[in-house]
Amino acid sequence: MDAPNPALDFPAPHRSYPAMTDTSRFPDVMLLAAGLGSRLRPITDTIPKPLVPVAGVPLIERVMDNARAEGAKRFVANAHYRADQLLAHFGGLLKVSREDELLNTGGGIKRALPMLASDPIVVMNTDAFWPAGSDTPLARMQARFAEGRAEIVLLCVHPRDASGFARSHDFCLSPSGEITRDYGAPVIYGGVAIMGKSLFSDTPDGAFSLNDIFEQCLERETLYGVALNAPWFHVGDPDGLAAAEARLAPADAP
Repeated sequence: MDAPNPALDFPAPHRSYPAMTDTSRFPDVMLLAAGLGSRLRPITDTIPKPLVPVAGVPLIERVMDNARAEGAKRFVANAHYRADQLLAHFGGLLKVSREDELLNTGGGIKRALPMLASDPIVVMNTDAFWPAGSDTPLARMQARFAEGRAEIVLLCVHPRDASGFARSHDFCLSPSGEITRDYGAPVIYGGVAIMGKSLFSDTPDGAFSLNDIFEQCLERETLYGVALNAPWFHVGDPDGLAAAEARLAPADAP
Protein backbone atom coordinates (compact mmCIF):
# COMPACT_ATOMS: atom_id res chain seq x y z
CA MET A 1 0.00 0.00 0.00
CA ASP A 2 1.42 3.39 -0.98
CA ALA A 3 2.28 5.79 1.79
CA PRO A 4 0.06 8.89 1.98
CA ASN A 5 1.40 11.90 0.15
CA PRO A 6 1.17 15.01 2.35
CA ALA A 7 1.36 17.21 -0.73
CA LEU A 8 -1.97 15.83 -1.90
CA ASP A 9 -3.68 16.08 1.48
CA PHE A 10 -5.46 19.38 0.84
CA PRO A 11 -8.13 20.66 3.21
CA ALA A 12 -11.66 20.70 1.86
CA PRO A 13 -12.35 24.00 0.06
CA HIS A 14 -14.46 26.52 1.94
CA ARG A 15 -17.93 26.90 0.42
CA SER A 16 -19.47 30.33 0.51
CA TYR A 17 -22.70 28.83 -0.84
CA PRO A 18 -24.32 25.45 -0.12
CA ALA A 19 -23.76 22.58 -2.54
CA MET A 20 -26.49 21.51 -4.95
CA THR A 21 -27.38 18.61 -2.67
CA ASP A 22 -27.72 20.82 0.42
CA THR A 23 -31.41 21.30 1.24
CA SER A 24 -30.64 24.77 2.62
CA ARG A 25 -29.59 25.94 -0.84
CA PHE A 26 -32.09 28.28 -2.48
CA PRO A 27 -33.36 26.67 -5.69
CA ASP A 28 -32.32 28.02 -9.06
CA VAL A 29 -34.78 30.58 -10.44
CA MET A 30 -36.28 30.38 -13.93
CA LEU A 31 -37.39 33.82 -15.13
CA LEU A 32 -40.06 33.77 -17.83
CA ALA A 33 -38.98 36.66 -20.03
CA ALA A 34 -39.65 35.62 -23.64
CA GLY A 35 -43.14 36.99 -24.26
CA LEU A 36 -44.07 39.68 -26.76
CA GLY A 37 -45.65 42.02 -24.20
CA SER A 38 -48.38 42.88 -26.71
CA ARG A 39 -50.76 44.38 -24.14
CA LEU A 40 -48.09 46.89 -23.08
CA ARG A 41 -47.79 48.43 -26.53
CA PRO A 42 -46.73 51.01 -27.60
CA ILE A 43 -44.14 50.84 -24.77
CA THR A 44 -43.01 47.40 -25.89
CA ASP A 45 -42.66 48.42 -29.52
CA THR A 46 -39.05 49.31 -28.74
CA ILE A 47 -38.24 47.44 -25.50
CA PRO A 48 -38.94 43.91 -24.24
CA LYS A 49 -41.51 43.72 -21.48
CA PRO A 50 -39.06 42.54 -18.75
CA LEU A 51 -37.04 45.73 -19.22
CA VAL A 52 -40.02 48.09 -18.94
CA PRO A 53 -39.19 50.39 -16.01
CA VAL A 54 -41.59 50.64 -13.09
CA ALA A 55 -40.81 53.75 -11.03
CA GLY A 56 -37.34 53.68 -12.57
CA VAL A 57 -36.55 49.97 -12.03
CA PRO A 58 -36.94 47.37 -14.82
CA LEU A 59 -39.63 44.77 -14.17
CA ILE A 60 -37.20 41.85 -14.29
CA GLU A 61 -34.95 43.53 -11.71
CA ARG A 62 -37.89 43.99 -9.33
CA VAL A 63 -38.75 40.29 -9.68
CA MET A 64 -35.12 39.27 -9.11
CA ASP A 65 -34.99 41.55 -6.05
CA ASN A 66 -37.92 39.59 -4.59
CA ALA A 67 -35.96 36.35 -4.99
CA ARG A 68 -32.60 37.78 -3.90
CA ALA A 69 -34.18 39.14 -0.71
CA GLU A 70 -34.78 35.53 0.35
CA GLY A 71 -31.43 34.09 -0.74
CA ALA A 72 -31.62 33.37 -4.48
CA LYS A 73 -28.28 33.52 -6.25
CA ARG A 74 -28.65 31.60 -9.52
CA PHE A 75 -31.00 32.80 -12.27
CA VAL A 76 -31.83 31.64 -15.79
CA ALA A 77 -34.07 33.60 -18.16
CA ASN A 78 -35.60 32.68 -21.47
CA ALA A 79 -35.65 35.31 -24.21
CA HIS A 80 -37.21 35.75 -27.62
CA TYR A 81 -38.65 39.18 -28.38
CA ARG A 82 -35.82 41.75 -28.56
CA ALA A 83 -33.57 39.17 -26.90
CA ASP A 84 -30.44 41.18 -27.71
CA GLN A 85 -31.61 43.95 -25.40
CA LEU A 86 -32.09 41.49 -22.54
CA LEU A 87 -28.64 40.00 -23.16
CA ALA A 88 -27.07 43.45 -23.27
CA HIS A 89 -28.83 44.47 -20.05
CA PHE A 90 -27.23 41.66 -18.08
CA GLY A 91 -23.90 41.68 -19.92
CA GLY A 92 -23.30 37.96 -19.51
CA LEU A 93 -24.13 37.96 -15.77
CA LEU A 94 -27.27 35.90 -16.31
CA LYS A 95 -27.74 32.61 -18.15
CA VAL A 96 -30.17 33.10 -21.03
CA SER A 97 -32.05 30.41 -22.95
CA ARG A 98 -32.67 32.05 -26.31
CA GLU A 99 -35.75 30.88 -28.21
CA ASP A 100 -35.82 31.26 -31.98
CA GLU A 101 -39.52 30.46 -31.82
CA LEU A 102 -41.75 31.15 -28.85
CA LEU A 103 -42.15 28.01 -26.73
CA ASN A 104 -44.81 29.36 -24.35
CA THR A 105 -44.29 29.10 -20.60
CA GLY A 106 -44.02 25.32 -20.26
CA GLY A 107 -41.93 24.79 -23.37
CA GLY A 108 -39.61 27.62 -22.38
CA ILE A 109 -38.92 26.06 -18.99
CA LYS A 110 -38.38 22.60 -20.50
CA ARG A 111 -35.87 24.01 -22.99
CA ALA A 112 -33.94 25.68 -20.16
CA LEU A 113 -33.89 22.71 -17.76
CA PRO A 114 -30.25 21.77 -18.56
CA MET A 115 -29.23 25.24 -17.34
CA LEU A 116 -31.05 24.78 -14.03
CA ALA A 117 -28.95 22.74 -11.64
CA SER A 118 -31.28 22.47 -8.66
CA ASP A 119 -34.35 20.29 -8.19
CA PRO A 120 -36.89 21.69 -7.38
CA ILE A 121 -36.75 25.00 -9.23
CA VAL A 122 -38.49 28.30 -8.69
CA VAL A 123 -40.36 29.69 -11.71
CA MET A 124 -41.14 33.42 -11.74
CA ASN A 125 -43.13 35.53 -14.18
CA THR A 126 -41.38 38.81 -14.92
CA ASP A 127 -44.46 41.01 -14.91
CA ALA A 128 -45.55 40.72 -11.26
CA PHE A 129 -43.81 41.56 -7.99
CA TRP A 130 -44.22 42.78 -4.44
CA PRO A 131 -42.16 45.44 -2.62
CA ALA A 132 -38.81 43.78 -1.90
CA GLY A 133 -38.45 42.90 1.77
CA SER A 134 -42.14 43.40 2.57
CA ASP A 135 -42.77 39.65 2.98
CA THR A 136 -40.90 36.33 2.74
CA PRO A 137 -43.36 34.10 0.84
CA LEU A 138 -40.67 32.05 -0.92
CA ALA A 139 -39.46 30.62 2.40
CA ARG A 140 -43.02 29.55 3.22
CA MET A 141 -43.39 28.04 -0.26
CA GLN A 142 -40.20 26.01 0.18
CA ALA A 143 -41.37 24.80 3.58
CA ARG A 144 -44.71 23.68 2.13
CA PHE A 145 -42.98 21.89 -0.75
CA ALA A 146 -40.66 20.13 1.72
CA GLU A 147 -43.67 18.64 3.51
CA GLY A 148 -43.91 16.20 0.61
CA ARG A 149 -47.61 16.47 -0.27
CA ALA A 150 -47.26 19.02 -3.05
CA GLU A 151 -45.91 18.51 -6.54
CA ILE A 152 -46.20 22.25 -7.09
CA VAL A 153 -46.55 25.15 -4.66
CA LEU A 154 -47.94 28.40 -6.08
CA LEU A 155 -47.74 31.91 -4.71
CA CYS A 156 -51.31 33.06 -4.10
CA VAL A 157 -52.55 36.63 -3.76
CA HIS A 158 -55.74 37.76 -2.08
CA PRO A 159 -57.65 40.01 -4.53
CA ARG A 160 -57.69 42.82 -1.96
CA ASP A 161 -53.87 42.99 -2.18
CA ALA A 162 -53.68 42.93 -6.00
CA SER A 163 -53.07 45.82 -8.36
CA GLY A 164 -53.38 45.60 -12.15
CA PHE A 165 -55.45 42.40 -12.22
CA ALA A 166 -58.85 42.35 -13.91
CA ARG A 167 -60.28 38.89 -13.10
CA SER A 168 -61.95 38.18 -9.77
CA HIS A 169 -59.68 35.20 -8.97
CA ASP A 170 -57.94 32.16 -10.49
CA PHE A 171 -58.32 29.45 -7.82
CA CYS A 172 -59.38 28.90 -4.24
CA LEU A 173 -56.96 28.22 -1.38
CA SER A 174 -58.22 25.81 1.26
CA PRO A 175 -57.36 26.20 4.98
CA SER A 176 -54.94 23.26 4.64
CA GLY A 177 -53.09 24.97 1.78
CA GLU A 178 -54.48 22.89 -1.06
CA ILE A 179 -55.51 24.73 -4.21
CA THR A 180 -59.00 23.87 -5.39
CA ARG A 181 -61.51 25.10 -7.92
CA ASP A 182 -64.21 26.12 -5.46
CA TYR A 183 -63.30 25.45 -1.81
CA GLY A 184 -61.48 28.03 0.28
CA ALA A 185 -60.53 31.66 -0.14
CA PRO A 186 -60.54 33.06 -3.71
CA VAL A 187 -56.97 33.82 -4.76
CA ILE A 188 -54.97 35.02 -7.75
CA TYR A 189 -51.93 33.16 -9.05
CA GLY A 190 -49.06 35.43 -8.08
CA GLY A 191 -46.67 34.39 -10.84
CA VAL A 192 -44.30 32.24 -8.73
CA ALA A 193 -44.17 28.45 -8.52
CA ILE A 194 -41.89 25.88 -6.89
CA MET A 195 -41.87 22.58 -8.76
CA GLY A 196 -39.80 19.49 -9.45
CA LYS A 197 -38.17 18.87 -12.80
CA SER A 198 -39.80 15.44 -13.18
CA LEU A 199 -43.10 17.14 -14.00
CA PHE A 200 -41.68 17.91 -17.44
CA SER A 201 -40.79 14.29 -18.23
CA ASP A 202 -43.98 13.49 -20.12
CA THR A 203 -44.58 16.91 -21.62
CA PRO A 204 -44.46 17.53 -25.38
CA ASP A 205 -41.46 18.94 -27.17
CA GLY A 206 -42.01 22.43 -28.47
CA ALA A 207 -44.52 24.98 -27.22
CA PHE A 208 -46.98 24.26 -24.41
CA SER A 209 -48.39 26.12 -21.43
CA LEU A 210 -47.27 25.71 -17.84
CA ASN A 211 -50.98 25.85 -17.00
CA ASP A 212 -51.29 22.33 -18.44
CA ILE A 213 -49.05 21.01 -15.65
CA PHE A 214 -50.92 23.07 -13.05
CA GLU A 215 -54.19 21.52 -14.20
CA GLN A 216 -52.77 17.99 -13.98
CA CYS A 217 -51.60 18.58 -10.42
CA LEU A 218 -54.94 20.15 -9.55
CA GLU A 219 -56.66 16.95 -10.71
CA ARG A 220 -54.22 14.84 -8.63
CA GLU A 221 -54.81 17.13 -5.62
CA THR A 222 -51.09 17.88 -5.41
CA LEU A 223 -51.31 21.59 -6.21
CA TYR A 224 -50.76 23.66 -3.07
CA GLY A 225 -50.38 27.34 -2.37
CA VAL A 226 -49.03 29.95 0.03
CA ALA A 227 -50.60 33.39 0.43
CA LEU A 228 -48.60 36.57 -0.02
CA ASN A 229 -48.87 39.02 2.88
CA ALA A 230 -47.94 42.17 0.97
CA PRO A 231 -49.19 44.38 -1.87
CA TRP A 232 -48.82 42.70 -5.27
CA PHE A 233 -48.38 44.51 -8.57
CA HIS A 234 -49.21 42.99 -11.94
CA VAL A 235 -47.88 45.04 -14.86
CA GLY A 236 -49.66 43.54 -17.84
CA ASP A 237 -50.92 46.68 -19.58
CA PRO A 238 -50.50 50.47 -19.40
CA ASP A 239 -53.16 50.78 -16.69
CA GLY A 240 -51.36 48.22 -14.54
CA LEU A 241 -48.09 50.06 -15.06
CA ALA A 242 -49.64 53.39 -14.11
CA ALA A 243 -51.23 51.90 -10.98
CA ALA A 244 -47.93 50.35 -9.85
CA GLU A 245 -45.98 53.55 -10.43
CA ALA A 246 -48.56 55.58 -8.52
CA ARG A 247 -48.16 53.27 -5.50
CA LEU A 248 -44.37 53.02 -5.72
CA ALA A 249 -43.44 56.61 -6.52
CA PRO A 250 -41.37 58.31 -3.78
CA ALA A 251 -43.42 60.39 -1.38
CA ASP A 252 -41.51 63.56 -2.35
CA ALA A 253 -41.96 63.05 -6.11
CA PRO A 254 -43.70 65.94 -7.90
